[in-house]
Amino acid sequence: MTDYILKTSHLTKQFNKQIALHKVNLSIKKGSIYGFIGQNGAGKSTLIRIVSGLAMPTAGSIELFGYSHGSALVEARKRIGTMIEGPALYPYMTAAENLEAHRLLKGIPGKDCVEKALAIVGLQDTGKKKAKNFSLGMKQRLGIAISLLGDPEFLILDEPINGLDPMGVVEVRELLKKLNREYGMTILISSHLLSELHLLATHYGIIHKGDLLEQLTVEELNHQCQQFLHIKVSNPEKAAAILETTLATNNFEVMPDGCIKLYRYVDTPGKVSSTLVNEGLIIEQFMPMGQDLESYFMERIGGIYHE
Repeated sequence: MTDYILKTSHLTKQFNKQIALHKVNLSIKKGSIYGFIGQNGAGKSTLIRIVSGLAMPTAGSIELFGYSHGSALVEARKRIGTMIEGPALYPYMTAAENLEAHRLLKGIPGKDCVEKALAIVGLQDTGKKKAKNFSLGMKQRLGIAISLLGDPEFLILDEPINGLDPMGVVEVRELLKKLNREYGMTILISSHLLSELHLLATHYGIIHKGDLLEQLTVEELNHQCQQFLHIKVSNPEKAAAILETTLATNNFEVMPDGCIKLYRYVDTPGKVSSTLVNEGLIIEQFMPMGQDLESYFMERIGGIYHE
């Protein structure tokens, strides 16, 4: 049994002379929430469409639930639920009627799944209210309910929080956490709203102009974005000893150039500087540093980030 729900190998997609994906090697672990980060046009939707079977790659391959060829891959795709480019809703139908219509289109037996999906997304009490009168957040949740028909193991959502007001964003975020936590669902969520993904994802992939620049866990990202005091002193070895003894911390790194990254006392830098000076050290550089998710992303793509 594979630990990975999805793997791509040198996945490439070209439209005439334009390369939308370039040799992308992406992997998504079972049980994770994978935040797929990229600006509009970076290649997120193209990859999602290929994984979902809505487009064919120019080169390379995908492996879904351990299957990568022929009828086995077709069967594996039945184990995923997708919402691509917004939910496909019938505006003059109720939530239940929308789900029933999609159930019939998908050929899913039994009506029990309709009530189950409505309950999961919190729309079981909407009664005769038409979808056209739903808030944006409710429409997104209804779209997710449609993708849940058939009890998928892997949920793929393309920009599900785009255009939502703050309340709608919270509703969708908490729903996705619930699906992952209570139902063990693996989720791929693409977005350019990085601050929201940072509150949700367990793993990240950063794509830019068709190239997958990096994959990392939330722990690795938090470490990259962690705030710290950048310290350069006349004697780094002595400074390290002072940090361990006088300031009682080993939460720091001495870099190859002798500079120190101190991850404690970020809120009380004066205590650190005065202690080092009192111990006879000359401070050459002393400043708070670190990145947030947006600035880290901007650094990786080498440009200016616009959310």
